[in-house]
Amino acid sequence: MQIGIIGSGSWATALVKILNQNGHSVHWCIRHPQQLEHILRKRQNPQYLPSVRFDLSLLTLTTQVKEVVSSCDLLIMAIPSAYLKSSLQGLSADDFKGKKVLSAIKGLLPDNNELLNYFLQDQYGVALDDYFAVLGPCHAEEVAEEKLSYLTFSGIDLKATQQIATLFSCEYINTIVSGDILGVQYAAVLKNIYALGAGIAHGLDYGDNFLSVYIANAADEMAGFLKQFGAEHVVVGVHEREDELNHRKSLNYAASVYLGDLLVTCYSPHSRNRRFGNMIGRGYSVKAAETEMNMVAEGYQASRCIYLINDSERSSIPIASMIYKILWEQVPADEGFKSLEQTLI
Repeated sequence: MQIGIIGSGSWATALVKILNQNGHSVHWCIRHPQQLEHILRKRQNPQYLPSVRFDLSLLTLTTQVKEVVSSCDLLIMAIPSAYLKSSLQGLSADDFKGKKVLSAIKGLLPDNNELLNYFLQDQYGVALDDYFAVLGPCHAEEVAEEKLSYLTFSGIDLKATQQIATLFSCEYINTIVSGDILGVQYAAVLKNIYALGAGIAHGLDYGDNFLSVYIANAADEMAGFLKQFGAEHVVVGVHEREDELNHRKSLNYAASVYLGDLLVTCYSPHSRNRRFGNMIGRGYSVKAAETEMNMVAEGYQASRCIYLINDSERSSIPIASMIYKILWEQVPADEGFKSLEQTLI
């Protein structure tokens, strides 16, 4: 299988590292020519995960997205959702014929407030059967250090999903397969919003006791939203079956891709959404926080997307709504969290 990847940030770099070490050839679209030249000379990405060294014999690098798409059977998209449309400019539905697409994007497209699969289906004719998603919890920094991590691969075609997952399985990556293609994507969007709120709470000098209550309530709120939008497995303590060979239980809400990813994104110092929120809580403006981080925190745009989506669905999401109001309607962070204090249980 010929593999292509669009994106050259930390998560894209981590995925290329895994595939590279597993002996798979990768056609890699790099945005900036200077970055591409550095990788060719030094075998490392100068800006993201510089400790990772690549086997260049297995990499074909280009700045042209059309070259990557035409060369691959499986196309991995690992760029911030806000830049997705511009990155695919010049492509047509014909370019996607016969391709499988693996989304490594953890956000909604902000112009349309929609998941990537809907956009690709409408604009490029990519059927949902040919669309897959890879989710964590899995910080790129820990992949670079080869610390054991879990990746969940989701798709309607479970056999094809398993084949894709096998490409990434290695000593430090355990893979899980799920059929809940919509639920896992919405969970990935929401956990970034709640992690941003966890960072705000930290920046406001709330302690661990409050943070645990906040995250527990965020988990409950997320479950309610996922049910409203048709997600599967939104239960705890109940499993449909157990694998006879490895005794792994079937997925439920306590699984890594739902609750696990929420927890690590809220607590980990690697979480860019938590760091972004921490700056907001300390008094930074959104623009100042973005400038200092020099990285995209998906939770910022996602908070607006979810708020607008939910305007018609009316799921009860007071925490996510308050995060939106702090970021987009200039509600002071301390006032916003003071009002949340009385609603948490």
